[in-house]
Amino acid sequence: MLDASISTASNAETDPATVLSKALVRTAEQLGLSQARLAKVLGVSTATASRLVAGRYRLQRDSKEWDFAVLLVRLFRSLDSIVGTQDAARSWLNSENLALAGMPVELIQHTEGLVRVVQYLDASRARV
Repeated sequence: MLDASISTASNAETDPATVLSKALVRTAEQLGLSQARLAKVLGVSTATASRLVAGRYRLQRDSKEWDFAVLLVRLFRSLDSIVGTQDAARSWLNSENLALAGMPVELIQHTEGLVRVVQYLDASRARV
């Protein structure tokens, strides 16, 4: 018979909201995004971003914040596959980009900019 606490922990670890929330927090840490900037990207309050980072809040499916979180994690995965290191990723994010006509870290704070940066990275990664 399975221990109930093990079963509950296992279910929590595979719950999509828990998985995405944890991945988002790790992504923000890797990219050096502050809680205030993360809040702007997600379109939530800084208090909500703080609870998310502390593990006291999980993203909700079928919400804008969920969609933005998926895009930000996708951005990180694409960027990581291109530049390979945390320092290079942070540098790229905080540098002026002529193709994007701005600094990616500023652009991702708005829906259109986040989508444009993700598309740019996906296209860059797909080059052969």
